Amino acid sequence: MSWELWVIATIALVTGMTGLAMVVMALPGIWLMVLAAGACWLWKPEIIGPYTVLSLAVIAIISEAIEMVASAAGVKKFGGSKRGALGAIIGTMVGAILGSIFIPIIILGTILGGIIGAGAGALMVERGVVQMTWKESLKSGSGAAIGRTVSIFVKLGLVMVAWLLFVVAAFV
Repeated sequence: MSWELWVIATIALVTGMTGLAMVVMALPGIWLMVLAAGACWLWKPEIIGPYTVLSLAVIAIISEAIEMVASAAGVKKFGGSKRGALGAIIGTMVGAILGSIFIPIIILGTILGGIIGAGAGALMVERGVVQMTWKESLKSGSGAAIGRTVSIFVKLGLVMVAWLLFVVAAFV
């Protein structure tokens, strides 16, 4: 095996781990893998081919679509507004960061913080900006938290599939 193969396999492993951590923190980690695979394809097309990069891009697009649909569906199903959904997105990011700090259990703190943050973000926007009642705001916040929970686990699964595909492509 050539040294280039080992470099690409290492890139695949590192970007996969980094991508997984980024997704937990509500960041576009799967796109990091797509970019890394694209760079590897440009460098050594005989190791990483265009179908690998295209497959990773399709998985990334599907994961983003599921994340948006699940979060929006959660807010919408529970009576929330578009502004509440935006509050859930911002709350997810803030909650993931704070959860990492205040719930010092690796990955679990970030996931729980993101879920709680999504619910709190939607609740605060619905109550403070949209002027919904507390009951309606709590319902919308619950929907945001449920939607975030579903989307994060689906996205984590898709990131793992993409990671495996990238690593296997380096050796096949």
